[in-house]
Amino acid sequence: MANYKIEIKWALIFIAALLLWMLLEKLSGLHSTHIDKHMYLTNLFAIPSIWIYVLALKELKRVKYKGRMTFKQGLLSGVIMTLLIAALSPLSQYIVSYWITPEYFPNVIAYAVETGYYKTIEEAQAYFNYRNYAIQSTIWAIIMGTITAAIVSTIIRTRKSALEIQ
Repeated sequence: MANYKIEIKWALIFIAALLLWMLLEKLSGLHSTHIDKHMYLTNLFAIPSIWIYVLALKELKRVKYKGRMTFKQGLLSGVIMTLLIAALSPLSQYIVSYWITPEYFPNVIAYAVETGYYKTIEEAQAYFNYRNYAIQSTIWAIIMGTITAAIVSTIIRTRKSALEIQ
């Protein structure tokens, strides 16, 4: 585990940022009064999440790889961080669903039925619940984390200079 100290640190920073984001969403009314805007504004979390991956991979390059990191090294470290985030996703979703904003599911269910997105409360409840969100957050963490790690690794990697190529 000592070899992955930086990845663990940044995975925990990511989860802390996510929980803070959810608290801000709740405080701004996106889980209640402004729930109609939630599905759009929640996606803005992509900005800090990408930034966290950039900072993490920059630190990994500087500390772990002594300033020279290949795409493969960056991707591997990014995927390790992603898997840690995914492993923590059910716990973070539990904290969000039951501690930070327990009113979110009842509010979004009512909104989804009221707007006709779902025909019945039962249909909405089948989608908007902790279990489904825990599964989705884990899967999306793996997919989006891996894509983000690949893109950021491409940008952060050490490029070969003209002298090294010859």
